[in-house]
Parts: sequence; structure tokens; C-alpha cells
Amino acid sequence: MENCCVQKLACALRTPDVPTRYVVRGHQDQQLATTAVAPVPVINLRLLSKQDGGAADEAAKLRSAIDSWGLFLISNHGVDAAVMDGMMAACREFFRQPLEEKQRQSNLIGDDQYEGYGNYEGYGNDQVSSPDQTLDWTDRLYLKVEPEGERRIALWPAHPESFRDVLHEFTKKCGAVKDNLLRAMAKLLELDDNDYFVDQLVEKPFTNARCSYYPVCPRPELVFGLTPHSDGTVVAVLMVDDSVGGLQVLRDGVWWDVPMVPHTLLMIMGDQMEIMSNGIFKSPVHRVMTNAKKERISVVLDYSIDPEKEIEPSAQLVNEKRPALYRKVKVKDYIVAHYTHFSQGKEVVLGKLKI
Repeated sequence: MENCCVQKLACALRTPDVPTRYVVRGHQDQQLATTAVAPVPVINLRLLSKQDGGAADEAAKLRSAIDSWGLFLISNHGVDAAVMDGMMAACREFFRQPLEEKQRQSNLIGDDQYEGYGNYEGYGNDQVSSPDQTLDWTDRLYLKVEPEGERRIALWPAHPESFRDVLHEFTKKCGAVKDNLLRAMAKLLELDDNDYFVDQLVEKPFTNARCSYYPVCPRPELVFGLTPHSDGTVVAVLMVDDSVGGLQVLRDGVWWDVPMVPHTLLMIMGDQMEIMSNGIFKSPVHRVMTNAKKERISVVLDYSIDPEKEIEPSAQLVNEKRPALYRKVKVKDYIVAHYTHFSQGKEVVLGKLKI
């Protein structure tokens, strides 16, 4: 299927109309109305890590955030503002380059075919699997960052010159944030080992960076920046453009705007976490809206378990009162199913694993 650079398409539009392949259809076209800002808690990681009463209060807030929203903002996380600003600036500079320069990192090979099913690594956008597929209004740079030995450096931009170093530093710093919060979540569940979730990602971590560019869209009431979905990961750590909103989360049938707080990070629970926690920590359905006046950029680190491993609910979270909700599955098989049925939503993907 033909694959088009959305940024180039957006610049070439001479009328307010967008190609029909990007226009939302069916039941989702009634869900594009804006909503109120969600009261998503901000977790102070420095307080959460202390050994005093302040940590208990922060842990209670963390539990409430996960139970209510499946995501939360993080402050005092230890990632320097200079690193965050440098990462965002490098992404912005990359996407502002001429198309031919960005295509040096293309994830396409001959005849506009992706290099292997589900392999999005490199620069591109939606994998088009059918002529009636509704496409997202975004271009992406998708890179494997862990294991370090499996990085395809040829796909890491050489321009801007800062990109490779700042992504490496951002990944390292966010990894520590992720580990601290996974330990806190294991403690919330009263698991015997606070490193239970961390250990799932130690042997062969599978971490991808996703830099997304959402061009100005003349018809934001008709087009998604990113289709509603849940993440197929353990967790994701996001840094969003704090000058432009767009990320929304679904709760009780209502879409809520996720607030923007400068120099905070955002953590989102993924499907793998929902499986391992036996449904206690649920992965939220979320989406990205388009904007008629401003472009938007985000940087996401997706943390997934080694594709060759199997996951299932923790034995400590399964009992007579709460039997296992999900069957054991190989991570690779789940990821394939996740991308195969991505446009159909969480209930189809995760529903196939329910017992």
C-alpha cells in the first residue's frame, strides 16, 4: 500500500479538506468532542522514595492515580530539564529537515513495504494493511534503544548532531525513573519482592523510543492524531510538548484531556502490566487529537518484556477470591496480536487472553 508523509501532505493542502483515508468513520466519529481536563495526580518521585510518612502519602496518591486513570504525571524525577529540553529540541529539528534527509532513516524498503511485519523501526507512519484503513495524522521516528547491542545505529539520525547522545542520556535517566516506580507499584500490591516487575525487564529489556510529529490539521474534528488504543507494553514513559495539548484518556465512557505540566513525565500502564497484576492495574485507553493551529511533538519510551518470554498473572495475585483473569501467553505472540488488531481496540486484543 502507498505510504505518505503526513507532514508533507499537511504542507501541500490548499483546501480545508483532508483525504478521506484520514477521516474517522463509524461509531468513533461521535467521540471527537473536547472534554474537561482530567484531575490526574502528580506523583513526587523524590517524596515517594523517602523512608518516612511523606512516602506513605505519596504511595496512596500513586495507588489512587493508577486505579482511577491508569496513568499519572511525575515530578522531581531526576531527569534534568536540560536533557528533556534537548531531547524535545532534537526531535523538533529532525522533523523540520527536508523529507529526503529524514528518509535516510526510512522504515520502508522497496515498493513501500515495511521491513518485516510489525517492524516500525525508523522513520515513517502507519503500516497500511487494507485500502479502507483509517490512518493517523502523524509521522514517527521509532528506534530500538534496549538492548543496547541491538540498536540499529544506521537508523539513528546523524542530524541534528545532538540527537544520538541526547536520546541515549534520556533513555538512561528515564530507565531509573521507570525502575523506581515499578518497585513502588510492586509494593502497593504487597508482592514479596519489590523488584518483581523490575526483574521482568532485566534479563533482556525490550525498550523502544517513539518520537511523534503531529502536523497542523485543518479538520481536527474529523481526524485522529493517534487512534484510541491501549499500550501493549509493561509501561510507557512520555514527555509531551507542554505548549500543545492533545492527549486524552477514556474513563467511564468520557474522554478527558490529560494535563500538561512543564518538565514532568507521564507514565501509562500497559497491557502487559494488566496481565501480570491480574487486572488490578488496568491499561487505559487513550488517544491523541489533532490541532488546527499548532504542531505537536511527543517522545515516548515503551518498556516491554523480552518477546521470547511468557507472561501471566503473578501467582501472589491469584487466589480463590480472585482467580486468574488471563492465560499465559508468549510476549511475541501478544505483540503480534496487538498490532494485528490495533484499530479494533483493547477489548478485542486483551479480550482474547481472558479466561
